[in-house]
Amino acid sequence: MHKKHLSVAVSSALFAMSFGAQAADTHFSNFTPLTSSAGAIPVGSAGEATPITLSSPNFSQVSIADRATQNALVAGSNSGNWDMITANETGANAGRYLFMPFETGTGGVMRVDLQNPNYNTRAVTIVAPGTSGFVAGDASRWTPWGSYLTAEESWASATATAAASTKGRLFEVTNATTAGANGGNFVQRSIIPRVSHEGLAFDNSKAMYFIDELNGGSIYKYVSANPNATNGNDYFAAGQTFAAKVNGGNNDNAVGAISWAAITDVNGGALAGVSTVLGDGTIDGRASANTVGGTNYQRPEDLEMGKLANGQQVMYIATTTTNEVYLFNLDTNQSSVFANASTIDLATGLAVGSGAFTSPDNLAVDAAGNIYIIEDRNGGVDDDIWFAKDINHDGDLLDAGEGLARWASNGTHGSEFTGLYFDKFNANKAYVNIQHPASGVDRLIQITAVPEPESYAMFLAGLGLLGLAARRRNAK
Repeated sequence: MHKKHLSVAVSSALFAMSFGAQAADTHFSNFTPLTSSAGAIPVGSAGEATPITLSSPNFSQVSIADRATQNALVAGSNSGNWDMITANETGANAGRYLFMPFETGTGGVMRVDLQNPNYNTRAVTIVAPGTSGFVAGDASRWTPWGSYLTAEESWASATATAAASTKGRLFEVTNATTAGANGGNFVQRSIIPRVSHEGLAFDNSKAMYFIDELNGGSIYKYVSANPNATNGNDYFAAGQTFAAKVNGGNNDNAVGAISWAAITDVNGGALAGVSTVLGDGTIDGRASANTVGGTNYQRPEDLEMGKLANGQQVMYIATTTTNEVYLFNLDTNQSSVFANASTIDLATGLAVGSGAFTSPDNLAVDAAGNIYIIEDRNGGVDDDIWFAKDINHDGDLLDAGEGLARWASNGTHGSEFTGLYFDKFNANKAYVNIQHPASGVDRLIQITAVPEPESYAMFLAGLGLLGLAARRRNAK
């Protein structure tokens, strides 16, 4: 009888431990909202190595790479302004490496080896600054076929007095995990129309979405003729690009029904009467979207995919100028506002207000599907990361207990947060860049969450019961 009771107790403890692990895929969502932004850290001080005010004592931070170290080791190898982050999410050694571009006049790409314990050697520039005239690297996304994409946040259409920009290009690094220093195979994918790039995202059908970061920029979708391609040459060989028209198009910041208007033909070439063709044969995405009445959003920046509780796929879109995050439901083809200044601040119970929630820029999603919104503001003054608490995952923040909560704040003077990325293979690790600080020393910060003490207690209790059961078996 006693043996039976012990067995039941052990089983119950293990069940509780298992249930807790499944119910809380990440500990990052367990925190008390910050009530204000962080104060400034003295420029160039040791405090810049741990510059983030975190919302939980169970979160920790450590600098895992910095620009000064990289340039001390190889002079001129790192032009700085580290931007969006992604990892090698598939393939051999998946999750081992982080990648990010340099958002400078001489852009490049850096790789960080998370398994290298040597601070001085874990980061290496794989695309040298200025390669192929690359400027303002911003976008950062791992592809379904296992390579790295980045693109230029720099574009201007032709006017009556000026020629079109030569930038606005999308590039693929086809050997991102194996390239040596400056050895990245950097390939322009010219089928993608020219725009001022930032966010990139792939949906379940492997269509690629992108934006034009402009006050009046559109949202785009590229549908490959070979969506299941195993390499970029085939994926980008032929395909059609579309611009989003919301609530009929020819409007600004619209919500409602979404339709997609073609701005290229099915092979990626010019569509008669629609496409604006540039001198090199590529397509001006901005001018072409305007021709078809694409909806103008006010400085759209990042894109992130998500899934609602009902299984529908959605795309979140940050618009910096209007201080909003939109939600495109890709199954119902409906657009709505997900977050704005009217959303409840969970620290106060009042509307967050445009003075606190301002210039949403990057977006990130954690292991539990929670969305984080990163501001493009002033480090040491008001640069924050906000957690969007959508309890029932229905795609709005209107239900009781839902809203925005200040999750982290940046104290580095002259900088901004960029590229928050949640590790796909460790639910309690995340990475964020401190970009263009006044000191000139960009940093990559790793943030780690640990369980609450009661979770440890449950774990230890379970181990204790298992040990007791083992000792009783051995005694017999």
